Amino acid sequence: MAKLVLLSAGMTGRTHELKVDKTTIGRVEDNTFQISEPSVSSHHCEVLLRGSDVVVRDLNSTNGTYINGEKVTESVIKPGQVLRLGQIEMRLETDTMAAPAQKPVDRTLVMQRGVSVDELGHGARTPAFDAKGTGFSKKDNKANRIFVILAAVVAVAIVVVFVFGWLKIGK
Repeated sequence: MAKLVLLSAGMTGRTHELKVDKTTIGRVEDNTFQISEPSVSSHHCEVLLRGSDVVVRDLNSTNGTYINGEKVTESVIKPGQVLRLGQIEMRLETDTMAAPAQKPVDRTLVMQRGVSVDELGHGARTPAFDAKGTGFSKKDNKANRIFVILAAVVAVAIVVVFVFGWLKIGK
């Protein structure tokens, strides 16, 4: 039996079997196959079973009906081909459709080897090591040093203003 399998995000895997001679597809509830998505017209297209053929007929939709990227008004769709209604894509599948041969998944990852220091040539720099021998040294943070100096200057200024104010009151 033929069926339409949705491929679009959020609807992936949703299917509709084509059981009757005429299946209407659209956004509103009175369609045989309702797809509630704004890019799909209220009555977008119909799928007709004509013997062994599956025919798609556009119903003057706003965003068009496409088979494998080609706009159609009426056309036969073959198993494996992608039907697009607005932004929604679906594939026609049949029971007799041969499952695509899948290559076994190789779990081995090949990673490229890095460059050794010897391969870099004479201009290569060796990393600077800190006292602990870890290869990492603490960075000098000038912003923190400037902040501490400014805070000290402001603190001294406040103390000076306070002392002069105290002396002035005491006279």
